[in-house]
Order: sequence, then structure tokens, then C-alpha cells
Amino acid sequence: MSITVTPTHPEFVAEISGVDLARPLKPTDRQTIEDAINRYAVVVFRGQTLDDEKQVAFAGHFGPIESSALKLRHRDIKHRIESSQVADISNLDGDGNVMKPDARRRLDGLANRLWHTDASFRAVPGALSMLYAHVIPEEGGDTEFADMRAAYDALPEAKKKELEGLVAEHSIWRSREQLGVVQYTDEERASLPPVPQRVVRTHPGSHRKTLYLAAHASHILGLPVADGRLIILDLIEHATQPRFVHAHRWAKGDLVIWDNRCTMHRARPFDTTKVRDLRRVTTRDVASTLDQAA
Repeated sequence: MSITVTPTHPEFVAEISGVDLARPLKPTDRQTIEDAINRYAVVVFRGQTLDDEKQVAFAGHFGPIESSALKLRHRDIKHRIESSQVADISNLDGDGNVMKPDARRRLDGLANRLWHTDASFRAVPGALSMLYAHVIPEEGGDTEFADMRAAYDALPEAKKKELEGLVAEHSIWRSREQLGVVQYTDEERASLPPVPQRVVRTHPGSHRKTLYLAAHASHILGLPVADGRLIILDLIEHATQPRFVHAHRWAKGDLVIWDNRCTMHRARPFDTTKVRDLRRVTTRDVASTLDQAA
């Protein structure tokens, strides 16, 4: 069976069928998938059957794999997933039980409900995120995606000119502080120091200009903090208008790939007494945005 790519949104997002991701990936299929990612930024595979090892193996076809920052932030707790390459995007504790409302890791993970892009808080940020659904609640828990290329294109020319050369400081602690989650040790904070990233970059796959924003973005270097934060907030508000956003409703067996270099995303609420078990593998970009084309 040959791969079929079917767009599901006027500007971005496509479903890909005709490939079993648990099996070795043919070079031609790998190229078709990469081309689809470059065109649509978010691609969805339905009905897949993956364990952690197979998910990591598939992701490895698209670049070096980033280690999970979750274990850097929570070194003092038990983790149910052994691999450092698989991020536990679930509401389950180290024993596989639903986390209590005041669990430190649950509170930390609530920042996933803010608009963000994965690992922008690292000097070499995330490239592709691949999230696989093991268990999904009956209602809620969708993931929304924003097309940052289309959002940039829609800006007035004067605004594009204003944004040229701007650099924001990104920190994972900034996104947590917005929700009042601030109980981190000095050692934890030192493990993920702030980094600079361009506000506007060129997406290497499509060669289109794109906004690069996140809840991790704290302020604009060289501007008063308040002024920079207003710029970031205004841009996020602009980029998350309904015309730029697509919501994915999860089903068991879905694997969704999104390109962090040209999208933002956020998780939506669900009944947290029900199990929601998704696991993410993220590839690493080639360099800091400062070392890539503006």
C-alpha cells in the first residue's frame, strides 16, 4: 500500500495513511513523510501500534533525539518510563496511578496548557515532536496547534519590519511561574538555564518566515522587560486566532508529529481522574536559532 497524504485544514495539518510505523521505514516513505511535515507542519497517523522502543526507532529516522527535560526537573521522584528519550505526557505517577491534585509533577505539567513550542528553552531547541496515544479519556484532552508561518504572513509589513532582529530570552521556569508553580531547587533551575532565540526565523524545510514564540519566552533582549513581554503577548494573541488554529481530537493509536520550528501547541482540559497516557519523542534542531537563517 502506498502512502496517502490528505490535508485536513486549509493552511496546515494533514493525515497520512498507508504506512505501519512499527515496521522498518522505507527510504521513499521517510522522504514522503518529511515532505509532508515541511508542507503541513502537523501530520497525523491513525491506528498505529507502537511501544516506546518502536516510537524511538521511528523518530530516529528524522534526526538526533532530545533527552526528556522532565527528568532533569524531577530527579527526586520515581518515573514509570525508563527511557530518557521518551517524555511521559500523562497524568500517571511512577507506579502507574492517577496523580493526586497536588502532585508536584502534575502542577508542573499544567504549563502544557499554555501556548508553547517544545524545548525552545534549550540552546539547541526541539525540531519535531512525535506524540503517541496509549490511553485517551472519553472526553476532553484535545491538543490545539497554531500555524506560525501563516500568522507571520498575516502581519502588516510595518510590524514585520519592527520584529526584524529581535531576540527573546526563553526559560522553562518562565512558563511555570505564570501558573504560580515556582517551587524548584537551585540545582533544578541550573540544569536548564535561560537561552536566547530569534522571534522571527526562517523555517528550513519550507523556507518560509515564521514566528517563534512560546509561553517559555520571557522578554525581549535589549528592551525593558514589560515592553518586551507585551510584544510577546500581542504576537501570541495574533497567532492563536481561530483561522490559524486546528484542534486534534485524540484516539488510541494516534501518532501526531508537529514541527516546533513553525507551530505552537497547547493541551486542553480533561477529567484528570481519568487516565490520559501519551508519550512523546522529540528530535533536536541543528543549532540555536541565532545560528540559523533569520
